[in-house]
Amino acid sequence: MSQPVTFQFERPEDSPGYLLWQVTMSWQRKIKHALDPLDLTHTQFVLLADIAWLARHQEEVTQVDVATHSSTDRMMVSKVLRTLQSKGLISRQEHPTDTRAKVVRLTGAGQDRIQQAIRVVEATDGVYFAPLGIDLPFFRSQMQLLLNR
Repeated sequence: MSQPVTFQFERPEDSPGYLLWQVTMSWQRKIKHALDPLDLTHTQFVLLADIAWLARHQEEVTQVDVATHSSTDRMMVSKVLRTLQSKGLISRQEHPTDTRAKVVRLTGAGQDRIQQAIRVVEATDGVYFAPLGIDLPFFRSQMQLLLNR
């Protein structure tokens, strides 16, 4: 007969990893629901937002820049950017000096869509994280601490 499975925690809710997973899934459902009317997935939103953010600080934004800034897989970024291009939200062109690189830019429609999406996502975040109240800055700092390890 096999041995019973043992856990470090008395209940799943005592595990920080399990709680983080539950919170992440709950938050992602809210974001998906908010972005659905804009015909954007959460990943598409993040990549569009990264392009917009990076374009504010550098002249040429490449697919590699977007992948690095968003901490996502380069191949996945390439696929999602192709989808965004087919939706008319970005353009992709050869880099002027690096033939292996693609420069990405928001189109006019892309700028309009990301501006709408930013408002929607920021409002959704505001409602979702409101229960944290004055503890929100501490919560953010703790998440940043984990990311910076």
